[in-house]
Amino acid sequence: MIRSLFNWRTGLALVAILIISGTISYSQLLAKKIASEERQRVEQWAEAGGLFLNDKTGMSDRLVGSIISSNNTIPIIQTDEKGRIIDHANLDTAEIARDRNYIAAKLEEFKAANPPIEWSDPYDSTARNMYYYGNTILLKQVKYYPLIQLLVVALFILVTIVALKTSFKSTENQVWAGMAKETAHQLGTPLSSLQGWVEILRESGTNEKIITEVEKDINRLKLVSDRFGKIGSTPQLEPHDILAQVNQMVDYIRRRAPGKIEFKVSSNTAGPIIGQVSPPLFDWVIENLLKNALDAMEGKGQIEVSIHQDKKIYIDVTDNGKGIARENISKVFKPGFTTKKRGWGLGLTLCKRIIEQYHQGELYVRQSEVGKGTTFRVVI
Repeated sequence: MIRSLFNWRTGLALVAILIISGTISYSQLLAKKIASEERQRVEQWAEAGGLFLNDKTGMSDRLVGSIISSNNTIPIIQTDEKGRIIDHANLDTAEIARDRNYIAAKLEEFKAANPPIEWSDPYDSTARNMYYYGNTILLKQVKYYPLIQLLVVALFILVTIVALKTSFKSTENQVWAGMAKETAHQLGTPLSSLQGWVEILRESGTNEKIITEVEKDINRLKLVSDRFGKIGSTPQLEPHDILAQVNQMVDYIRRRAPGKIEFKVSSNTAGPIIGQVSPPLFDWVIENLLKNALDAMEGKGQIEVSIHQDKKIYIDVTDNGKGIARENISKVFKPGFTTKKRGWGLGLTLCKRIIEQYHQGELYVRQSEVGKGTTFRVVI
């Protein structure tokens, strides 16, 4: 249980959280320190300005001038006791020249950013100046640095996950292709042997009807072997009549279905419906969908295949069987998922791969309701 919780994803998330938390805490500490120092500098600037106005001897001019000139980063706006702007420092002179409301707008911005500093004239209690100031570029950078780092960490995590997922998918595809090709290879030897035995039976005068049925099964095994052999390699897509292909598979399943199962094929056109497909693989998909529909019914009901051609070709396989529970609809195409007592849960997974990877189409559950049936849609 504990091992399942602490996998590489949770470890990656914990590292990211620690990095971000540490960065935010340290950045906030730096921001507070810088903000405190800037406020002290503004207070010194205000005191220096007051001293310059009230020092009649001129002895402090050099010191005052040094303090005032040292502030070349903190933007400041000075107002009198009536709120009238009387001076400013470190504002954009180009914007001041272009927009006469620029300083007033900045004053409102500074009022919201920081509490003002008040200076009272020691010789005239009615004279009070207010100093409003904004944040320096350095302080803004320190404040926004955690957000930038958060984006960098998020991007790093995203790239890592995508890379791992791509690697996993590539490995999974190789496993699928390897299994399929090995299956095709393993079927080859007994198929050749069976063909030889058929010839021996024919020469020994065995009933031709029996030989014909055996040959049908051998040809069926050849088809299965051919299908597995095409997994993992790019199949040659050719123009074929989809309606004819579907009817052929429906006829094949009908002969092997219980007598109380009714099959119906319909289309929105009278003529052929031509689509680019690989016949062995496309037939495999239709066969699997029809078999799934049969399994969903308890020996009786209706299976309908509806083909609609627009800009694309839409094939709906509908049954009135037991349906799929809502929570299972998103799982039906995952390898290993099955509600059957027997089966590996690979049929629909293979079908989806064949349609989406080899035919650049779509396969999904169009609708399903428990107790009423299911519709799978193929788009090519």
